[in-house]
Amino acid sequence: MSSCYDIIVCGAGPSGACAGYVAASTGLKTLILERRKLPRYKTCGGGVPISVSGFLKDLVPDAFVEAKVTRLRHTWKFKDAHTGALNPDPLDEPMSLWMVQRSVFDNALTERAASAGCDVRDDTQVVRIDRTASNKLSVTTSMGEVYNCNYVIGADGANGPTARSCGLRLDRPMAIGLEAEIAYQWDGSNELLAPDLAHLEYAVPKGYGWVFPKENHLSIGAGVFGQRTIAGLGASRKSDLVEWVLGYVKALSIPCDASKIEFHGHPLPIWNGSEPVEAWDGRVLLVGDAAGMINPLFGDGISYACRTGALAAELVASGNSAQWTERVKLEFGPGMDSALRIAKFFYQFPYLCYKMGVKHPRGTRLAGRLIAGDLGFDEIIDRLPWKNQFANEHDRAW
Repeated sequence: MSSCYDIIVCGAGPSGACAGYVAASTGLKTLILERRKLPRYKTCGGGVPISVSGFLKDLVPDAFVEAKVTRLRHTWKFKDAHTGALNPDPLDEPMSLWMVQRSVFDNALTERAASAGCDVRDDTQVVRIDRTASNKLSVTTSMGEVYNCNYVIGADGANGPTARSCGLRLDRPMAIGLEAEIAYQWDGSNELLAPDLAHLEYAVPKGYGWVFPKENHLSIGAGVFGQRTIAGLGASRKSDLVEWVLGYVKALSIPCDASKIEFHGHPLPIWNGSEPVEAWDGRVLLVGDAAGMINPLFGDGISYACRTGALAAELVASGNSAQWTERVKLEFGPGMDSALRIAKFFYQFPYLCYKMGVKHPRGTRLAGRLIAGDLGFDEIIDRLPWKNQFANEHDRAW
């Protein structure tokens, strides 16, 4: 395998795999370095808007979609339930949320990149990126290997080395998720569980809980916004999240031994306003989670990962990589900034928002359109009943 490339992509998640695919498809010599052995487990709810299919050329959804959700069951303290349809009106443009396992989904995207000509090396941890005297970049692995390239796309997540190496995103507010995967057989015996039905619980302080259906299990989790690190979450708060997950197990009568449930925590670096996501004259570009592309209201990031990965590679191929920060600001800033303003109010007054917004007859449809991206948060913010309560400035400590 050559040690000199046009682009090296750090990370084989959705953003890195999409970047690798686009870069290789344009004829650039591309390498993806992934620190874990593929396919690898990834803690994630795995909800993907069907609109992401536009970035999944040459992939057949049946290969990785385990369930298609068209209904959301909302609750407050597991009571006051409201089930909303993503398609409440026959005249609505049909939509659904794909449910995927990240090990399968990410691996399918990475194999697609490889089929386009991208070199892939897994079980290889990047530790440092440097500029060389010859105006190249060097990527050093934990085994002491050094790869040279012209550009690096950092798709290495919340705590990856790319951003650290070039001094980007040093202050990263997080959402923290805690999740368990519980085996379940779809035999129709429980009317509260169905492959087309997801659950959302809104009484989790500054967060929410969820149950997402998969082919042979349930992804059950709870998360909170506004943290800095998993360690900063604190033992008592982690215990609270565990109790919310166990609360779902009890409320939905899910058959399992609670003492044997394995919990997995993961950080989600949320959008906190436009900030630099490229460095060294456009030689290093951050995408996906590494760039803070997690929606601050819903906590979703897979579609943003696919989009930013593909767009970043396009800019490199066209010679416009130094415009990446501005492109992200223009492309995503208005919607993400509005989502941040809405999130601050929503998580400060969740019960009010639950009553006035979530339980609205078309509230589920609205949320689906926002997640799908066919309606922008900036398009709706002035129409919300509590619009005058939004802060005008970003509070970076929220």
